[in-house]
Amino acid sequence: MEVRLTKYRIKEGKSKRVDEWMDMLNENMDKVLIILKNENLYVETMFREKSSDGEFLYWYAIKGREVEVELTEEETNNKNEIIKKHMEFWEECIVPEEQPVINTEVVMIPKNIQEKMN
Repeated sequence: MEVRLTKYRIKEGKSKRVDEWMDMLNENMDKVLIILKNENLYVETMFREKSSDGEFLYWYAIKGREVEVELTEEETNNKNEIIKKHMEFWEECIVPEEQPVINTEVVMIPKNIQEKMN
């Protein structure tokens, strides 16, 4: 099991487009969840910060061990459609620079839940 948090700077002037991006993900959650299934992600949460240092998106994820997941043709098509849109927003809105490493120090997930994740 892997737990990670990543931080990305939003490009100046792209706040409205990020609003549209987040709306797109929320409105297509059924298709988004196919991506999580395919990547063996149990949890992926996006947070947004606006401060005097700028605007940022944070991704929090809990990922299980690598397993091959078979998708139906429809699931594959839906996954590819959402990934394409997601990457278009990413390239338009995220600053392409090295992001800070945020180290995982403590993971507080009860053993019985961890066992189900693995």
